[in-house]
Amino acid sequence: ASEGLRNPPPFKQSLFFVRHLVRPHPPNSIMPPKKSAGGKKVAPTPSIAKKAAAPVKAVNPLFEKRPKSFGIGGALPPKKPLNRFVKWPKYVRLQRQKRVLQQRLKVPPALNQFTKALDKNTAGNLFKLMMKYRPEDKAEKKERLLAQAAAEKDGKTFESKKPICVKFGLNHVTYLIEQGKAQLVLIAHDVDPIELVVWLPALCRKMNVPYAIVKGKARLGALVHQKNAAALAITAVKNEVRCLLTFAYYSLPQKCATTVGR
Repeated sequence: ASEGLRNPPPFKQSLFFVRHLVRPHPPNSIMPPKKSAGGKKVAPTPSIAKKAAAPVKAVNPLFEKRPKSFGIGGALPPKKPLNRFVKWPKYVRLQRQKRVLQQRLKVPPALNQFTKALDKNTAGNLFKLMMKYRPEDKAEKKERLLAQAAAEKDGKTFESKKPICVKFGLNHVTYLIEQGKAQLVLIAHDVDPIELVVWLPALCRKMNVPYAIVKGKARLGALVHQKNAAALAITAVKNEVRCLLTFAYYSLPQKCATTVGR
């Protein structure tokens, strides 16, 4: 028995070392001491720091509050705008996209000048002047030809003078500017494609011809009995309305003093 205690088996030796070498920690070092139930109490919030009660809103007895219920069988829901869900035509989408691009991109001066059209009052005076020199329509032309035929039938000489009227057509207007015969040129601001008339203001400045950019190719077309007109020109005016033409020269932003005395 004494030999067994002196030389214990291997598994007993391991238990011996674990028991005598690895000592457990004292109980105070493992768990913190428990606090007593009677600790310090937190002081209450002072009355000044408390939020003031919301003021009572005065209710008018004449107007009774009637809230709507949008549940099943209740009030109809408010209508929502459906513009975002509409599939607009292609031409509407294109003109809106073009507008956004013109606002966001840097536009060169040659194109930007077409956004600065003539003001309403000055444009109105110009159109009044143009209305006095509208070209003849189909009915007036028919009457003139019938009168000429009747005069020739009777053996009379029919005197026909060249009428003073507004000239239209892009090629015709360009020719008049190059020849120096145009006294006033009106250019539409919404010609599409804009490359058709983008060079016309520069040509007018070079030839010392007064010009103005006005709103509406359709409005210019109505003066000459057409749907649209890109540009109009006046080559001559009568003496009684020459003062109107002179006033128009001085009211234009691009005025040329060399042409006022014509």
